[in-house]
Amino acid sequence: QVQLVESGGGLVQAGGSLRLSCTASGPTSSSQTWGWFRQAPGKEREFVAANRWPSGSPVFADAVQGRFTISRDSRKNTAYLQMNILKPEDTAVYHCAYKNSRLILSELRDGDNYGYWGQGTQVTVSS
Repeated sequence: QVQLVESGGGLVQAGGSLRLSCTASGPTSSSQTWGWFRQAPGKEREFVAANRWPSGSPVFADAVQGRFTISRDSRKNTAYLQMNILKPEDTAVYHCAYKNSRLILSELRDGDNYGYWGQGTQVTVSS
């Protein structure tokens, strides 16, 4: 069973940056899909970003395109979400998601396609 542990959330002023981390332990594969999703109070979970390794191209929600990046350190089995130019509307609980294979492009935005989830980390952006 793969387990994901997230870190890096917090309180930041608008325009600031945060980096979220998500570390996987357990029987992980060399082919991986990592995703980030968020859920704001009273709203449904929404896709933020995802990528596949090896040899994938990152995909982002329109709301974060150009401000967020997704990366991975394979040695640490850790994925990162670098969030820049944060806005109050980015406030949410952020969850990482992981799949022990490469999802196809059309599957990346649907959280139901991932097998494992992190516990979530709160990101609060003040105006």
